[in-house]
Amino acid sequence: MDHEEALGKGPDLSDSGRANRGSGMVNLLGKSAEELREFLAAIGEPGYRGAQIYHALYAERRFDFAAMTNLPVALRERLDREASIALPLVARRYQSADGTVRYVLALGEARPANVETVFMPEENRQTICISTQAGCAVDCRFCLTATLGLVRNLTAGEIVAQVLVALEDNRADLKPQTNIVLMGQGEPLLNYDAVMAALRILLDRKAVAIAPRHAALSTSGIIPGIERLALEQVRPNLAISLNASSNQQRDQIMPINRKYPLEKLLEACRKYPLRPREWLLFEYVLLGGFNDSPEDAHRVVKLLANLRAKVNLIPWNPGDLPLKRPDGRRVAEFQRVLIEKGLPCFVRDSRGQDVMAACGQLALAETVAAATTVQP
Repeated sequence: MDHEEALGKGPDLSDSGRANRGSGMVNLLGKSAEELREFLAAIGEPGYRGAQIYHALYAERRFDFAAMTNLPVALRERLDREASIALPLVARRYQSADGTVRYVLALGEARPANVETVFMPEENRQTICISTQAGCAVDCRFCLTATLGLVRNLTAGEIVAQVLVALEDNRADLKPQTNIVLMGQGEPLLNYDAVMAALRILLDRKAVAIAPRHAALSTSGIIPGIERLALEQVRPNLAISLNASSNQQRDQIMPINRKYPLEKLLEACRKYPLRPREWLLFEYVLLGGFNDSPEDAHRVVKLLANLRAKVNLIPWNPGDLPLKRPDGRRVAEFQRVLIEKGLPCFVRDSRGQDVMAACGQLALAETVAAATTVQP
C-alpha cells in the first residue's frame, strides 16, 4: 500500500517530510512534560520551554514548530533543524454510511507498520478507538486482528498520535466530549509501559485533557497487567473481554484463558480497587450457537456475582471466520436473563461494519466503501 500524503488539515506536514522522518532527529511526540523539560535543558535551553512545547503540541495540536508562537523564533528554528513531531501518515480513510471513519495509519520509517484507528461521531460526543500494538498475539478466534499476528508494540507517541490525528482531521465538527477506548488492534496490557505513558498525556488536563471517566482499556485478561493498573493514580476504566461462560468454552475461543483461567481472572477482578462510581465492564461477544444460550447467561450471572459489574453484549460482527452472528431473539433473551438477575446489561451498537471498522474487524482490510487518501 502506498502511503501518499501526511495529514492534510492544519499545518502542511508533507512539505518537508518531517512528519514521519526520524533520521538523526529527536521525535518529541509522546514525550511527557518532564521529558520535554529534560530535552530542552540538555540542548542548553531553559527547562520551562518544555512545558510550553507540551501545551502547544498536545493541548493546541500544533504539529509544526513554526506554529508554536509561544516560543522564541530562534528556538523554533533550532527545533526545526534538530527535532521532529513524527505524526503517522494517513494511508487510507474509509467513511461509513453511519459517519464512522476507519483510518489506516502508516507508522515510522525505522520500524514500519500499519495500524487502524476508528473515529465514531455521535450527537454530543465523539469516541476514538485506538490501537496499542500492530497486530495482536493473543489469538482470539473470533477477532480478525488475530489473523495478522503480532507485528510489534507501538510507542507512546504512536498511541497518542492516533488520537491527535483523529481530532485534527475532524477539527471542524468536534463535539464537547471526547471518549477514547483502547480496543483497537493489540492487547494493551502486553504493552503496558508505552500504554500508560500515552494515557498520562491523553488524560492530563494540561495536555489532551480527556477525562479519565471517558477512557476505557479493554484486556483479554492479562492478570499481571490488571494488578499493575490497580496501583495507578490516574487510570482509565477497566474492561474485561469475557466472551464465555466456562473455562472449557473460553479455552476454545481465547487461548490466553489457559494461562489466566476464569477463576484466577475473576479473583483479580474482585481484588481490583474500584473508586466511587467506578464499575468493571465485562464485554461479551455473542457467537451464534456457541455462547449465546440462556444457560450461558445464567452462568455469566454466577461468574460475576459479588462484583460491581456491567456487561456489554456485542453480537459478533461478520468477517472471514467460520462463525455466525447470533439471532436477535437470542440476544434479547440473554440480556433479559442478566437484567432480571440484577446485572446491568447493554447491547452495544457496532458502528462502521460496512467499512470493517466494528469490534473485531480491524485487520487492515481493503473496502470499497468511500475509501480515500489524504490530500496535501
